[in-house]
Parts: sequence; structure tokens; C-alpha cells
Amino acid sequence: MHDPSATHPHHDETATPRSWWLLVLLCAAQFMVVLDITVVNVALPSIGASLHVAPADLAWVVTAYALAGGGLLLLGGRAADLLGRRPVFLAGLTLFTVASLASGLATSPAMLIAARAAQGVGAALLTPGALSIVVTTYTGPQHHTALAAWGAIGSAGAAAGMLFGGMLTTWLSWEWVFLVNVPIGAAVLVLAWHAIPRATTSTAPMRRSLDLLGAATVVAGLVVLVYALQGAPGHGWGSARTLVLLGGAAALLGAFLRVERAAAHPLLAPSTWRARSLVRGSGAMFVVTGILVGAFFLNSLYLQQVLDASALETGLAFLPIAVAIAAAAHVAAHLLPRIGSRTLAVAGMALIAVATGLMAAAPDHASYAADLLPAFLMLGFGAGLSFPAVSVTAMSDVAPERAGVASGFMTTAHEVGAALGVAVLAAVAATGAGGVGTLVAGYGDAFLVAAIAAGAVTLAALATFPVVRPEAGARAAMHGDDDPRPAPRRRR
Repeated sequence: MHDPSATHPHHDETATPRSWWLLVLLCAAQFMVVLDITVVNVALPSIGASLHVAPADLAWVVTAYALAGGGLLLLGGRAADLLGRRPVFLAGLTLFTVASLASGLATSPAMLIAARAAQGVGAALLTPGALSIVVTTYTGPQHHTALAAWGAIGSAGAAAGMLFGGMLTTWLSWEWVFLVNVPIGAAVLVLAWHAIPRATTSTAPMRRSLDLLGAATVVAGLVVLVYALQGAPGHGWGSARTLVLLGGAAALLGAFLRVERAAAHPLLAPSTWRARSLVRGSGAMFVVTGILVGAFFLNSLYLQQVLDASALETGLAFLPIAVAIAAAAHVAAHLLPRIGSRTLAVAGMALIAVATGLMAAAPDHASYAADLLPAFLMLGFGAGLSFPAVSVTAMSDVAPERAGVASGFMTTAHEVGAALGVAVLAAVAATGAGGVGTLVAGYGDAFLVAAIAAGAVTLAALATFPVVRPEAGARAAMHGDDDPRPAPRRRR
């Protein structure tokens, strides 16, 4: 991942119309990337019916995108450093836009899943390229405002995805959850071609090679792991097929670690694993994101297939989660300097455990207002408390010169967690369905596993997280205010 601390911005601190116009373009591109993580969820029943996708295979529509994007994110960051931020961003945006067109025109499950994976590859190039341009273009007060806008786009895109997915599926068709990216992507591409300075290129010596073998082994390992999980309910968790695939996934992921130790310029330096708070925080981010995105996936099916909600009604049903996340993040920004990251992280993850427990206990034909809405609000508020607290914890023992690598590691955990969360919960739901033919029959079993996972990570955070209290300036930065980036205060 690009290291912001290693850059030397060349622009002055006076905002110009062009500089802010560039930020708008970069944020628009990133908005599409984040939107596509969740926008497809509401359209899944329509996609399944139109393309005759087996219920157990619907998860691939989500996981193919998240796996490719998360697994290749570090490679995309390295490519931006070596090949230049401008060309990597433009290449990623072009691939993402073309793959969106292919997704919307898909006529078979295989074609759609392949196109979604290509979207993920485009996102893995687009995101680090765009972020590195933001970091190197803006300085001083502009820098914090730009990063605050970038962070807000992440939250807004994920929240808006469910609503937009419902609107597009209801008013047009499921194809438009992908096709809507095409005119937006094309317009951003043309404008960004002229707006991004050609001087925004790498100064890294080209003798430094991209770690293609590392990227290939980690993505292959994750794909085989998800393939094993997706097929386990039908073939049996103890079947030879499942065990061989799980062993193959472990071997590939182990090979990735060996490749990284031997590589001259690895995607992920082995020393990263020695940053204990980073590893613990990223682990918590992995679990929390997996539960949240998995909950979007299963509840979108439950609302439409069990409660007979329309796609638009389903999108609206998820709005309370988005509101709760935003409200809790605001609360967390003010409480972090006072009570520290560990208390907030534990409280947030405990709320997620209770919320998923309520979903697991919901009756077969639950009432949205009485059974699901309280759980949705708790899930959103818990996630909103957890994410900033976990992020502060993860970065608390990272040296400034390693901030780029650490943020890339944490972002990868976020993206891969989303993919595996959907895969695991879908597999458990399919097992619980017992051959009924629909994932919602195993809804309670899936959320029981989610509740256990949330409870376990809550206890782990209570036992192992340090207490980190950001200074007042750091708190202000969470709202986009000026701030000299002081180090957080940390104690055990």
C-alpha cells in the first residue's frame, strides 16, 4: 500500500477550483467501488431467479468482488508506487467500468461471477491509486479536509448501496445495479484524464519488482477456501472433497507467507505480524466486517423471501443500520479521548453479539418492527462504535514511516473479512437449511454462529486490546478539522 509518510506533496496550501474538482472526481470513483460491496445484496433474489443461480451459489456474486478487491489491494498499492499513481488509477477505473458493463449484460451465473471478479481487480487498482493521489495533492488544512471527505465516502457508499440497490431493482431491473456504473465511470474517466496532473507519477526505481507470486498465492488460497466453504453443505463438512480443498487452501496461504519471507520487496513485510496491536485490531476488523456484510446478505434474502418485502422496501429497511452507524461513529469520535479505544471497541462488539443473538432467536416469520428493527439498530450502533475504536487500536503501535503499510493491511482485513463473512454465514445457513433449497431456512443457525464469533472477539478485545486515548487534535481530525496529527496516548 502506498505510504503517505513517504510522499512530498508539491501543491501549496491554497485551495484552487481545480484541486477540489479533482477530489470530487476521485471520491466519485471510490463511491462506486464502496457502493458495489452492498448494492448487489438487495438484487440477489432477482438475480437468482433471472439467471437460475442456485441459492448456495448466490454468495459468489458478493464474494467474488470482495475477494479480488481485498486480495489484490496491496498489489494495487505497490503498483501505484512503482508504475505511477495516475496510470494505475485510470487503468483501475477503466477495468471497473468495463467489468460493470459485463456484469449488467451477464447471461449466466459464470459470466456474472467472472465479471464481478474483474470489478474487484479494477477496484484493487483504483482505490490505492486514488488515495495516493489525494494524499500527495493536498497539504496542510486541505489534507485533513480531503481525508475526511474520503472517509465519509466510504461510510456513505456502503450505506447507500442497499437503498440504491432497492431503487434500481424496483424501478428498472437488477442489471442496473451494475449498469449505473457505466455512464458514471466513463464520465469520471474522461474528466480525470485531464484533471490528474501527469506529474503524479512514481519516483521509485523500476528495478523494484511487483510481488506477483505473493498476490497469486494469497488470492488462490482465499478462492479455494471460499470454494470449500460454499460446497461443504452439499458435500458434507467431513467429506474428502471438503477436507482436500481446505487443506489446499491452507497450503496456498502458507505458501504466501513463505513467499513474503523470501521476497526482496514483499507485499506484506513479515515484520508487520510483529505489530501486536495492528494484528489484533485488524483481526477484530476482519470479524466485525464479516458479520456486518454477512448480515446484509442474509437479511436481504430473508426480507424478500420470507417477509415478502419488495426490493425497494428491503433497501429502506436497511436505512436504520446506516443511521445508527453514522450516529455511533459521531459518538465514538467524542468518547475516544475520554474513555479510550478498548472500552468503546468492547462495547461496540458486545452490541453486535447481542444484535446477532436477537436475529438468531427471531421466529420463522418475524415482524420487521418487533423482531428485526431492534437488532438492526443495535448492529449498526455496535459497528459504528467498533470501527473507529478498532482503527485507533490497530494504528497505536505503528511507526509513522510504516503507516501506509499498516493501513493497507487493515484495509485488506476489512475487504477479505467481508468476503469470508458472507461465505461462512451462507455456508452455515445452507447447512442449517438441510436441503430445503433456500438459505433463509438456516437463518437462525447462521446468526447463532455470528453471535458466538462476536462474543469471542469481544472477550479477546477485553483481554488483549491496549487502552488508547487519542489527543484532542486527533479527535478533531475525525471530523475533518485542522490537526497536527499528535500521537495517541497509550497504556495497558
